[in-house]
Amino acid sequence: MKNYKKLALSALISGAVLLTACGPQEGTSGNESGSNGNKASEQSDQQLKGTVAVDGSSTVFPIMEAVVEEYNMNQPNVKVSVGMSGTGGGFEAFAAGETDISNASRPIKDEEKAALEKAGIEYTEFEIAYDGLSVVVNKDNDWVDYLTVDELKKMWIEDGTVKKWSDIRDGWPEEEIKFYSPGTDSGTFDYFDEVVLDGQPIVEKATLSEDDNTLVTGVTGDKNAIGYFGYAYYAENKDQLKVVPIDNGNGAVEPTNETVESGKYTPLSRPLYIYVKNESLSKPEVYDFVKFALENAGTLSEEVGYVSLPKEKYDKALSTLEDLK
Repeated sequence: MKNYKKLALSALISGAVLLTACGPQEGTSGNESGSNGNKASEQSDQQLKGTVAVDGSSTVFPIMEAVVEEYNMNQPNVKVSVGMSGTGGGFEAFAAGETDISNASRPIKDEEKAALEKAGIEYTEFEIAYDGLSVVVNKDNDWVDYLTVDELKKMWIEDGTVKKWSDIRDGWPEEEIKFYSPGTDSGTFDYFDEVVLDGQPIVEKATLSEDDNTLVTGVTGDKNAIGYFGYAYYAENKDQLKVVPIDNGNGAVEPTNETVESGKYTPLSRPLYIYVKNESLSKPEVYDFVKFALENAGTLSEEVGYVSLPKEKYDKALSTLEDLK
């Protein structure tokens, strides 16, 4: 099996990717089993042509890249472009009619719904995986063993002061904290804003970036740094980073597949989504690609560091897709 995590992260450096296949132009490639999240079992006897445009969340990007890599083994003449302008930027492109699919690491907002309605674009939401938003510190940080949700708030909300570790808990170093956060167009930022910041301003000195690799580099390069991003980016860099267990009042919990899927890792676990333009599903290549994505998202999300949904959720999504055909 390919190392999708390395592929995804290398592609992220360039900001966007156009994924096509170099495989044979005739014949088919059969994969194994369908809606349980394994590779698609049915061999397609029709080679499709066309394009599929995708943009949005950098968190969802590794999953979608892995899906495209596998899909083009079956359909090498379908060109799928995948951008990562952030969840907000993705919805802007979606409303402008520039994309068929919008990746999102949070549910669509009311104002985004209004923009799509104004544009006359009907869409369908599909959950594709779970993510555990991971808080990380430098590997050499030997004082942080866990953080409470209240400590996260005290740390990350702007209050006009220069934040030091000693301000957060007695006995910690009197050193300034260096903050690294996803940018404001990111669904990860929106989610953190909702469950930690409570809509208040993020600390002004935070370095913001839509590129999660920039955040990883920032935290690994400074002993006093702290950051947060999707679980896959921690998993890929766990040898260089230290994940921080979070205590929501029921004891400190570290993000793992089990704690994310069970809901124990609250409030920092969340579903990930794709939003599909209904009109685009009339194009055979778009319908086929979305079907393949839902059939294989379970296995491929696990391979790139996220958590698959229960099988029945993928089955329900495929039934919804079939009704839209």
